[in-house]
Amino acid sequence: MRWNIIMPIATLLFLAVATLVVILYARGYQLSFNTGKPQLTGSGILVVTSDPDGAEVFINGHLTTATNNTINLAPDTYDVSIKKDGYLPWERTVKVNQEVVTKLTAYLFPIAPQLENITELGVSNPVVDPSGTKIAYTVASQSAKKNGVYVLNMNNNMLLTLQSGSQQITDDTTDTFSQSQLSWSPDGTKLVASMSAKANAKPVQYLLDATSFNSTPQDITETYADVTNGWAKDREDKITAKLSALPLSLRTFLSTNAANLVWSPDDSQIFYQATQAATLEPMMKPLPDSNTVTQQRVLQPGTFYVYSIKEDKNFALPVSVGPDIMPHWFFDSRHIVYVQNKQVTVVDSDGSNQHILYAGPFVDGFAIPWPTGSKIVILTNLGNSEIVPNLYTINLR
Repeated sequence: MRWNIIMPIATLLFLAVATLVVILYARGYQLSFNTGKPQLTGSGILVVTSDPDGAEVFINGHLTTATNNTINLAPDTYDVSIKKDGYLPWERTVKVNQEVVTKLTAYLFPIAPQLENITELGVSNPVVDPSGTKIAYTVASQSAKKNGVYVLNMNNNMLLTLQSGSQQITDDTTDTFSQSQLSWSPDGTKLVASMSAKANAKPVQYLLDATSFNSTPQDITETYADVTNGWAKDREDKITAKLSALPLSLRTFLSTNAANLVWSPDDSQIFYQATQAATLEPMMKPLPDSNTVTQQRVLQPGTFYVYSIKEDKNFALPVSVGPDIMPHWFFDSRHIVYVQNKQVTVVDSDGSNQHILYAGPFVDGFAIPWPTGSKIVILTNLGNSEIVPNLYTINLR
């Protein structure tokens, strides 16, 4: 009879102790014998992942584990390096807090990426659409039927080869579209092709459907101003809608002190350029697992910054580009791709881990990340001035 009472109690006690041990372990507590006797010590948990995985993780210079693993560390500040053969290293100084899970995610870029051509007909005047998924360009080195305007849809997953990814949307039968300047509509479905003025005539503009061949392009010369003004208003309305979703104090600060605002693909961060000297006051209490990279809340005119909406952190970027060459968000919302000193460069959105991805010849500072992050598109003639440039990809995966 007594045994029947003791067994259930012992079982419940065992389950309670086991549950407590699991909870304490999950919160970073470990059993230590450093003092010669058992002692329960608190620690923090560092979760390190990488793409590609299987990279080596160095903590304070010591090889500790491989990525996609969990590490228990005493509360402190650590220098973390992630390395993999054939890839550029990734580094971060991170603060580990007791009972807090700190996550590090490293996207590793190849040391020697391969080039692959997308086009073969010669490319001029490439322009990317607002979504960053389509590139329109002109071809002027072929016959009248081959010359014209083309669109490369980088989101087309049905492509057998990259070379088959471009669609011709008009030719030079109606007008010399191969010599036109192109501009996208805000929704990426239309293009305006602007033709240079001919003798005793004014410039001509056509509206093109970017999704199919335009056998009879629509002449909008007389309504061109209305069309472009409408598109400008649509762009302003989109920015206004995004700003309205922000706290009033942040919205007011950005409206007053920032220009060239670009939201990250997941809308968690804002890339912008400071227009005047200003101080961004804290808007929330620091999160325990937030980014520990030193932020810059005192703005300098002309400097590029990234503001993290979730963490209320503001980071200065080591970016210095011309007015016509704006940086682009990488697909993962954690990197910025830009052209500086005639080199394609990538940097973490907090300004760390700046790396040169490509230093070879390319034209007009054109460097566009592929929507999946697997490539970067550039315009190059491979240093041969006797040939017309073509679109190539810098393959990252």
